[in-house]
Amino acid sequence: MSEELTVARDGAVTHLTLNRPDIANALGPVLTESLLDAVHTAAQDGTRLLVMEGTGKSFCSGFDLSGFDDLSDGDLVLRLLRIETLLQAVYHAPFPTLAMGHGRIFGAGADLFSACSQRVAAPGTQFRMPGLAFGIVLGTRRLVARIGQDAARNIQNETRTFDAAEAKGYNFASDIADPSEWPGIVEAAAQAAQTLSVEASAALFTVTAPDMRAQDMADLVKSASIPGLKDRIGKYRDDMRRAAGKA
Repeated sequence: MSEELTVARDGAVTHLTLNRPDIANALGPVLTESLLDAVHTAAQDGTRLLVMEGTGKSFCSGFDLSGFDDLSDGDLVLRLLRIETLLQAVYHAPFPTLAMGHGRIFGAGADLFSACSQRVAAPGTQFRMPGLAFGIVLGTRRLVARIGQDAARNIQNETRTFDAAEAKGYNFASDIADPSEWPGIVEAAAQAAQTLSVEASAALFTVTAPDMRAQDMADLVKSASIPGLKDRIGKYRDDMRRAAGKA
């Protein structure tokens, strides 16, 4: 496992900690593949609860734009496909998944948070899902399944930032809790995860997670294959920098 992800096992609980604090745990290729490997391993090693956290100032700031100027449209498409593969693996995990989110959780980071079956946000956490601002359809059906059609359209049509209280109102976050309370939440979730047998738990999570993987991947490929992906992402990045007074 890479240094960008730490994996710890406590009984039947697997803890994954995103560890790129210098860039707010953005999802680059190494971290994405490390997370995907860890989720696949957990599905085979007796894990009953998977917990995700992030070091530093944010759980996950989204798609890693480091070295963006050297990337091609093809490079960007591959990265997006691998992120979608990760999100599908988390959403369809055969056990409870618990995200402990804080800071500014944007883009693919918000998708990762939303893919988990239980989602705790620290007070002051902010979320944004801007993918459609540059034409990328990423996990929209999962979002609709999580929070409903109207809320999903509202969030994505305006690509606006929303806070923890609004996230809980949408059921985007299932709870709001200070990080000092998180160990108790993890302990309670670990106990609850033992209620059913491994087989019964897997069956429960299978039948209650609508399987939209093929459609979601097809929508992503269709949207990402439109020429000019890099230009669209670059324009959005530059617009955000100007809005923040950084350009």
